[in-house]
Amino acid sequence: MGLAGGTEEGGSFRYLDLVMAAFVAVLIISIVASSAKIVDLGFSLFGVLGIPPLPLAFDGGTLLFPLSYVFADILTEVYGFRAGRRVIWTGFAALALTSAVFFALRALPGNAEWEGYAGSGAYDAILGGISTGGIALASLLGYWVGEFSNSVVLSRMKVLMEGRRLWMRTIGSTLVGEFLDSLAFVFIASLTGVFGWELFFSLVLTNYLLKCLIEVIMTPVTYLAVRALKRGEGIDAYDRGVRYNPFRFNAV
Repeated sequence: MGLAGGTEEGGSFRYLDLVMAAFVAVLIISIVASSAKIVDLGFSLFGVLGIPPLPLAFDGGTLLFPLSYVFADILTEVYGFRAGRRVIWTGFAALALTSAVFFALRALPGNAEWEGYAGSGAYDAILGGISTGGIALASLLGYWVGEFSNSVVLSRMKVLMEGRRLWMRTIGSTLVGEFLDSLAFVFIASLTGVFGWELFFSLVLTNYLLKCLIEVIMTPVTYLAVRALKRGEGIDAYDRGVRYNPFRFNAV
């Protein structure tokens, strides 16, 4: 799959566990932020030539979630698709556990004093998407589709381009992954009543544009991280002959 420098499971890798920890932390913070607030930048796109204005509104998770794609790019570029697949599933399990915990908290009776200054209504209004399934389902589906498509595209581009033009691979894979992620996330969240349908196009477009913009801005950081990890781990994986089945954990 690549050059020498550790096992696929990460047993002798020096930094894989740290990258995975940062990746999972970004995911969990993002899912909470997505439910906590919708941001409106106060201006719109279009509004000319008969095209209706499109307000630039986005959920709070948009600010941080794109970093998960930066980590995914680094993982696939350095360690290969199979190592990245293990980390993606780890993140998926962490998101599912987060949702289960908030669901359990919602079901438990609230303290009388807490009900007085906060209450179940506030909990449902802010964290209802996580605890009742809306944001959770949207995040899990969007994450799963987006992360795997991003990883597959980058992996294939690396082999086809023989490792050249990293910036083209990271941005190109993000354009695909973030589009599928944003579309699936906003669609499921709207379908389950977390967001109103009137925000659908605005949220999809704004989420997509902001996420891709963050990826472009972070490209120099990605270059530095990839270079440092390849040197530190002694590995540069090329996924030749790898089957891109997300459910084949350790099989080639």
